[in-house]
Amino acid sequence: MEILVCVKRVPDTAENEIEINSEGNDIERDDLVYSVNEWDNYAVEEAIQIVDKVGGSVTVVTVGDDESEEVLRREMAMGAENGLLLSDDAFEASDGKGIATILAGAVKKGNYDLILTGAQADDGAAEVGGMLAAIMDYPYASLVNTIEVQDGKLKIGREVEGGNQDMYEIEMPCVLSIQTGINEPRYVGIRGIRKVASVEIPKQGASDLGLDPSSVGEAGKKVNRVDYFVPEMGEGAEMLEGSTEEIIEKLIDYLKAKGGLK
Repeated sequence: MEILVCVKRVPDTAENEIEINSEGNDIERDDLVYSVNEWDNYAVEEAIQIVDKVGGSVTVVTVGDDESEEVLRREMAMGAENGLLLSDDAFEASDGKGIATILAGAVKKGNYDLILTGAQADDGAAEVGGMLAAIMDYPYASLVNTIEVQDGKLKIGREVEGGNQDMYEIEMPCVLSIQTGINEPRYVGIRGIRKVASVEIPKQGASDLGLDPSSVGEAGKKVNRVDYFVPEMGEGAEMLEGSTEEIIEKLIDYLKAKGGLK
């Protein structure tokens, strides 16, 4: 089975103090520490485990500049056989649909049975996987937390409200967005990183993917972020003390005073 996993280089929130830029439309990105998107690690691990069971190979792909190679090498050190960097000045400032369009160009150039993405990335939109599936006219499922390969099809589980589980059978090729907790991503050691440090990673631009530059990047954007801010802190919580009965009585009085109960 040939599996393509879409990954993204994002700011590492554990290593950075995030601030809003002066224009108020993005975070201040100078001198940030970056890493691979957490959800994507689970997608790569799942792809590796599937290939270990049924054979095939795993390719990791990302859209970005030359510095994005670091996340590809990290996932290759994890166990992915191949990396692919989609990089072009025309790709800069792409919105979700633009990123999906770029990735679709790479999918069309390959012969993949399964395409995996993380459930979401740093923007939190959780949109690229679904858009990619729509462009390719592939079946799609989100928040996938179990995968079982069955004779050209997959049996998958999805996390739904209330801790419930939906089970589906889905035909390949398909796109799945992977939820955290589906597995435990393996540790990447120094030896693995050194092993892939000198591996040549192919780079493809708009012309290589057969894309019209006006369909992606700033020229092709349909969505623009107009504001980006940290919500103002409200007043602190009021802690109710006393026995259970006393707390209940105080809470009822509080709700009545605020109009929540009559």
